Amino acid sequence: MRKPRIYGLMAEFAAPEGLIRAIHETRAAGYRRVDAYTPYPIEEVAEALALNRSRMPLLVLIGGLCGLTGGYYLQYWVNLWAYPMNVGGRPMHSWPAFIVPTFEMTILCAALFAVFGMFALNGLPQPYHPVFNVERFAEASRDRFFLVIEAADPQFEKSATADFLRRLDAREVAEVES
Repeated sequence: MRKPRIYGLMAEFAAPEGLIRAIHETRAAGYRRVDAYTPYPIEEVAEALALNRSRMPLLVLIGGLCGLTGGYYLQYWVNLWAYPMNVGGRPMHSWPAFIVPTFEMTILCAALFAVFGMFALNGLPQPYHPVFNVERFAEASRDRFFLVIEAADPQFEKSATADFLRRLDAREVAEVES
């Protein structure tokens, strides 16, 4: 039987202060592929992990601009080239009539980019994650705080990383299998 591949090492902490201190020390030690799990949002954890800024605003802007140009030029093409009809002697390119549909296309495309961009950036759908293999991780939704150092980290070495996590006053250090 094949031995499961290791995803990383998980340290359990009883209090958020211990987790935040451990994150700071882990980052100072040079580990970069680190993640934390808490039962409720803690702003200091996100700051300590030095999470990158989200690319969502840029995606929504791109979606809005695509909707704006696509909506406007669709109407332009239909009214001037595909089905030109001169109704009431108005000019063929009557841009004030294009404003409302163009606005609606802008909102629609921006919303679609936001929804699908959120799924893509969050890596969803992801019905399963390797940390679910650790039995103690069930406490993450109640009152425990967890720090995971991934095996993909360049500094990761199983025994040295486990010793490092134990020195951070972790209640328990567990191996996370893929």
